[in-house]
Amino acid sequence: MTDFLQLAGKNVLVLGVANRKSVACHTAQVLVEAGANVIFAVRSEQRRDAVNKLFPGAPVYLCDVEHQEQIDLLRDGVTANHKSLHGIVHSIAFADYSEGWLPFHETPRKAFLQAVDISCFSLIAVSNAMREILDTDNGSVVTISISTTRMAAENYGFMAPVKAALDSSVCFLAKSFSQFSHVRFNAVGPGLLKTSASAGIPGYVDSYLYAERATLRKKAVQTEEVANAVAFLLSPRSSGINAQGLVLDAGMAINYFDRELVHDDPK
Repeated sequence: MTDFLQLAGKNVLVLGVANRKSVACHTAQVLVEAGANVIFAVRSEQRRDAVNKLFPGAPVYLCDVEHQEQIDLLRDGVTANHKSLHGIVHSIAFADYSEGWLPFHETPRKAFLQAVDISCFSLIAVSNAMREILDTDNGSVVTISISTTRMAAENYGFMAPVKAALDSSVCFLAKSFSQFSHVRFNAVGPGLLKTSASAGIPGYVDSYLYAERATLRKKAVQTEEVANAVAFLLSPRSSGINAQGLVLDAGMAINYFDRELVHDDPK
């Protein structure tokens, strides 16, 4: 069946491509394969150059989401060149760990608030900026969260509470936009992924290997699987799903008492 996802010819704005390993990049590849017109927004010239190499000819806008004036310029640029947007992919997260690993109660105020601004508030700001051109009947906004914000992983630090704020914002945006449109808001919450961004988290490799053993299939979630889920939530095929978080953890959440884990026997 051709165009099963019904995304061919649809305009989708993707924010957050860092490199070829990123969730945003994999998602853009899936969208391109589905026939969508992908529009990119990145925060630096270096990343624009990277996107130009990965997706030659695609429109790429600069937007550092910490600055409202740049979000406004992004809106103006997209609006000038595209009559409408079917979807937005928000794959942006940042945490400043420059002071090293600290217990959660010693989280620096500046670092926490910056993480909320970039990782959470940017979803609200971009959605609001683009509301006039989002498809009011079938529009879809998808953000990238994590599989659980209730697991107090020490090395993930203050980002879990930030992602919890993101998850809540998805629900409130869905409710708020419902007053004037049928635009849907959802989140995809993957388990631990092997990305360049995750490499900056202290002790991440050990956590990743443990999480892989905790999955039912003994294989970690792949970035391609996340991209496929995002594409589905962008598509009209998921029209009944709104204000939800779709968890992709390969069964990890139900498997913490796996025999091998309890006995600490990877064999």
